[in-house]
Amino acid sequence: MIAAIQTHDLRKVFGAKVAVADLTLQVEPGEIFGFLGPNGAGKTTAVKMLLGLTAPTAGEATLLGRPLGDRAARARTGFLPEHFRFHEWLTAVEFLDLHGRLYGMSKGERRSVIPDLLQLVGLADRAGTKLAAFSKGMLQRIGLAQALLNDPDLVFLDEPTSGLDPLGRRLVRTIINGLREEGTAVFLNSHLLSEIELTCDRVAFIREGHVLRVAPLSELQQEGVQVRLRVGQPTPSLIEALAEFGSGVVLEERSGQITLNMAQEADLPRLARWLVEAGHNIYELSPQRLSLEERFIQIVGEELTE
Repeated sequence: MIAAIQTHDLRKVFGAKVAVADLTLQVEPGEIFGFLGPNGAGKTTAVKMLLGLTAPTAGEATLLGRPLGDRAARARTGFLPEHFRFHEWLTAVEFLDLHGRLYGMSKGERRSVIPDLLQLVGLADRAGTKLAAFSKGMLQRIGLAQALLNDPDLVFLDEPTSGLDPLGRRLVRTIINGLREEGTAVFLNSHLLSEIELTCDRVAFIREGHVLRVAPLSELQQEGVQVRLRVGQPTPSLIEALAEFGSGVVLEERSGQITLNMAQEADLPRLARWLVEAGHNIYELSPQRLSLEERFIQIVGEELTE
């Protein structure tokens, strides 16, 4: 199958500033792909290159098997930007009808598709309401309908849940899962890492224009664990020795609880044996999987996210 997105050493330089250094990744049909990084990491520039809105300085890439900027590929692509300005004087139906005409859809196609899309995003009862009267969350949802208007094979969603309440975010997740089932690829950029955890198949971490890692979400979830440990008499030498088993070792003085981050849960039996052999009484040894936010900080770097 032809990849929805394929890039190799894609690069964008503005004067002396390197916005994107070496973007290499592949997104498959029907895959929900998360694109993660701190502000200024190059995410927006990367999306603009993929959409043909700005030309790369170097590197190679294809969108739906076609060169970047190809009109046939763009006609099969949907896009919801983070910062959008819609035509506030139009009603919801008029807005979608305008974009349908821009896509070259026939009048019959537009009449058939638009009511279904309004129903899908929960705005069927607002079809005749002008966008000027829409809340931020409603504008977000009509924007999502616009991105799906052309029945795309690939959809770029930039912060699609930023203005939504919990029910709205659940609606967007349901829609994204439906796109996966239909074989539509989704390139998802969001600062809400909890939403990424609930939605994506794979994620890429980018920092200062460099892709640090691309991995299945299931793999990331299996890797790191935070361990809570209580022993009889924690000593400075014990805290120092625990650095062999993990990173970020911290002793809470009042409770005597020790926390450390371990690369994999499989190392827990070795830690337990070492503690017993060293003469420590174990009162608690409990692992907890790291959240995507904690893995993000580990991979991208805590100092850059502050």
